[in-house]
Amino acid sequence: MSESSTTSPSYGMTSTKREYDFLKEIGLGSRNLGCYINGVWQGNGPMVSSVNPANNQTISEVAEASIQDYEEGMQACAEAAKIWMQIPAPKRGEIVRQIGDALRAKLHHLGRLVSLEMGKILAEGIGEVQEIIDMCDFAVGLSRQLNGSVIPSERPNHMMLEMWNPLGIVGVITAFNFPCAVLGWNACIALVCGNCVVWKGAPTTPLITIAMTKIVAGVLEKNNLPGAILTTFCGGAEIGQAMAKDTRISLVSFTGSSKVGLLVQQIVNQRFGKCLLELSGNNAIIVMDDADTELAVRSVLFAAVGTAGQRCTTCRRLLLHESIYHKVLDRLLDVYKQVKIGNPLEKGTLLGPLHTRASRENFEKGIQKIKSQGGKILTGGNVIESEGNFVQPTIVEISSNADVVKEELFGPVLYVMKFQSLKEAIEINNSVPQGLSSSIFTHKPEIIFKWIGPQGSDCGIVNVNIPTNGAEIGGAFGGEKATGGGREAGSDSWKQYMRRSTCTINYGSELPLAQGINFG
Repeated sequence: MSESSTTSPSYGMTSTKREYDFLKEIGLGSRNLGCYINGVWQGNGPMVSSVNPANNQTISEVAEASIQDYEEGMQACAEAAKIWMQIPAPKRGEIVRQIGDALRAKLHHLGRLVSLEMGKILAEGIGEVQEIIDMCDFAVGLSRQLNGSVIPSERPNHMMLEMWNPLGIVGVITAFNFPCAVLGWNACIALVCGNCVVWKGAPTTPLITIAMTKIVAGVLEKNNLPGAILTTFCGGAEIGQAMAKDTRISLVSFTGSSKVGLLVQQIVNQRFGKCLLELSGNNAIIVMDDADTELAVRSVLFAAVGTAGQRCTTCRRLLLHESIYHKVLDRLLDVYKQVKIGNPLEKGTLLGPLHTRASRENFEKGIQKIKSQGGKILTGGNVIESEGNFVQPTIVEISSNADVVKEELFGPVLYVMKFQSLKEAIEINNSVPQGLSSSIFTHKPEIIFKWIGPQGSDCGIVNVNIPTNGAEIGGAFGGEKATGGGREAGSDSWKQYMRRSTCTINYGSELPLAQGINFG
């Protein structure tokens, strides 16, 4: 890291060594090994830089995994799985409880790192780490509730029951936009279910991957447990492909684009493995004519601008009833003018940078595409000239039939369109390939129950009078169609991390057959 500092007049960020001093508190230095294998840190792959998206300057360097590192790690993880799955579930829950406590102790440092390396504002960075802590709490309780069923048998002196057992090893491939929360959704549940976890973090957020792993590793070491219970690799597509092909990994959880997710699914399916996909979203908010418009505007602002439009649950389409179209749109344009853009670590900032230079370039290409398909830019639409990857929050008036509306442009771009009837609004909501999140603003019970019913939204998340984003961990998170169909976090998502056996036990001396069959 350089001792010098370079600051853009409005949107840059000083990069002095002192500013990064907090990294030492979470075990990070100027050079870091990016693989945690059998309780030891190593890294024999390429050296890469972690870059601050607010100024595109290097924060630190990381040695990524090689394929040899991967194989060594997998062998150790397979051995650790034999030990971990035999520990009683409540005891596994106790380890996860300790992980949650260790995260609490470093909450603000870790949240600051998320903000620094990913680019989301500090409140969201801290909130992301808090989400993992919440998942730990949830998983601790779950560890005493991995219940099976007792099923009445039609045969005398027979009992049927269901047993849930660990899969063995769960692979987790996470994305840059939630570089640690998605690990929490998966790993907290997978661990209490008796699985070891292999984690490949996003290539552009390696410091978060390392810092999170160090927290978990400390708890495992303190309890004299094999470090390989969590095996971590910083790396790119080569490691991800190896995980998808690896028959030792019973379940691969992948978060990313629909395009890459489909490739992962095809590879995993070829070996009859299990796949849990959290892919693209193209989420709509519908505002009915009876809605609380101020509540709707506040919700849209958070849903469309939060995380610089880089959440899978970001609101990308705003459907306004024709009778309130101009009222809501004018109010929204007013609040967009008040959005503070800048250093995500600075108090008051609402919109930080996009994550990479490539993201900024995709924003520019997306705006050109929007214009070529008849989109009218009402506000924003430009890249902000600075050292960082800053862009303007953008509102576009466009037809719901435009091809570009069917795609996911990963940035703060909101498409606005009007509708006349609830039926039309639901049809527009359901007209895109993705099916992650959706919300409607209304006070009418008949509309609410139509919306959440079989002829309403076809998404996995169907909200009323709240944004499309900011889901709680207690419910199952995931979507339908090109979003992948996976479910993570709460509810009964834990069942995906275990194998179910139906067991029939004959405790008598006769052999009656089901369906009354007489055989010999």
